[in-house]
Amino acid sequence: MPDLLSEHGLVALIGLGSGLLLGLAARLGRFCTLGAIEDLLYGGSDLRMRMWGVAIGTAVLGSFFLMAAGLLDGTQTHYLSIRWMPLASILGGLAFGYGMALAGTCGYGAIARLGGGDLRSFVIVLVMGVSTYVVLSGPLAPLRAALFPQSAVTAASPPGIAHQLGVLTGLPVNGIGMILGGLILAASLASRPLRSRPRQIAWAVAVGLAVILAWAGTFHVAQTGFEGLPVVSHSFAAPLGESILWWMTGSARPITFAVGSVAGVWAGAFLGSLIKGHFRWEACEDPRELRRQIFGAALMGAGAVVASGCTIGQGLSAFSVLALSAPVTMAAILAGAAIGLRQLIVGFQPAE
Repeated sequence: MPDLLSEHGLVALIGLGSGLLLGLAARLGRFCTLGAIEDLLYGGSDLRMRMWGVAIGTAVLGSFFLMAAGLLDGTQTHYLSIRWMPLASILGGLAFGYGMALAGTCGYGAIARLGGGDLRSFVIVLVMGVSTYVVLSGPLAPLRAALFPQSAVTAASPPGIAHQLGVLTGLPVNGIGMILGGLILAASLASRPLRSRPRQIAWAVAVGLAVILAWAGTFHVAQTGFEGLPVVSHSFAAPLGESILWWMTGSARPITFAVGSVAGVWAGAFLGSLIKGHFRWEACEDPRELRRQIFGAALMGAGAVVASGCTIGQGLSAFSVLALSAPVTMAAILAGAAIGLRQLIVGFQPAE
């Protein structure tokens, strides 16, 4: 059993606690990326997409408040410490979005569905976790590194929207970040249907708080500890593979934030499904559906590695520090998902 009083144990507990919020939000608040896209494109409703905006605005406001208070150094996060490659964001995002449509969910959504008893999502989680590591450090890693080589930031200013605007205007970076976060939040709440649903607003805020708590907790451990642990927040691509490895070899490797985060989302979703009375075992009865989901999960894993994040990693964690990669990757994910959904719902053949 891991030593929960060690630095590794502490960050795992931070991941577990903040992950619980994400799991509960998925089940009780219906917080879902693909669901929001489907509602927008085919359901005539932008309610759940605006929930994403509320979560992003909350995360941006909170993260830059932490930076202003000295409780977070954004330049220590992965998204602001590596050189941004626009082509990687676009291609990786497109692959992830298309795979998400084929699989019917993203990595975060798959864990949440698994918490409700959906065994099809168990396959998606396994395939996506393995696919991620195949591209990240497995047989396809040399090809990925050759095509999309990652390197540390060498420019004077990190690849962040607020940081770049700070250089251009001379204004405080943290002030710019909080203003932008407030604008995102205000724009998202400029909808009477959403404002009439305070419960869904509350769950969207909880999602943003989960990201903020993760940043604050892991930064505190990194600053006060001796292990040199990274400053991280939630993402559900590589952490799936990392969790699989830990559950198989936990006696030989320390527990991590990622393991706690994945477990937290599953536990929160399980609890939420019990509260709603929605827990039930489900399995795939159609081999064609399973084949599509396996292919989609493999694409998501590969795409997330290329884009350096998934719908949560780029769409919330990277967005919270206003990384330049975040809006571009999310736009590509939305485009890829739209293509995949069109293929599944109406096909690509012209109407006769």
